[in-house]
Amino acid sequence: MIELPKFTDPRGNLSFLENEKQIPFKVERSYWIYDVPGGEIRGGHAFKENEEFIIALSGAFDVILDNGVEKQRFQLNRSYYGLYVPKGWWREMENFSTNSVAFVLSSIQYDENDYIRDYEEFKSWSNEEK
Repeated sequence: MIELPKFTDPRGNLSFLENEKQIPFKVERSYWIYDVPGGEIRGGHAFKENEEFIIALSGAFDVILDNGVEKQRFQLNRSYYGLYVPKGWWREMENFSTNSVAFVLSSIQYDENDYIRDYEEFKSWSNEEK
């Protein structure tokens, strides 16, 4: 988890991030996930090269990271905290609250060949990388 700068003001708070200052990579792509129906799970994949930084801009959700050996759960519910996801970690997102918005920054542009979408393939690949 990385705490982002936060400027409080009676008129509303402001947070920001700048390339390679708050996050450890240059941003090549950004996208957001929203209107997730109750009970749905997003993600369910790993990246061979891509790194991500995930922020809950609104609402709350859980991110489960798995390195092939152990799993860690992070609840994102503050827009001035983000979760850094290194390459080579399986990622799932669940427990989306109503009106939640997940903002995701990526280190590379979209490349379908960078995805590992099968968990058993991920575990095999992960063991080879170690």
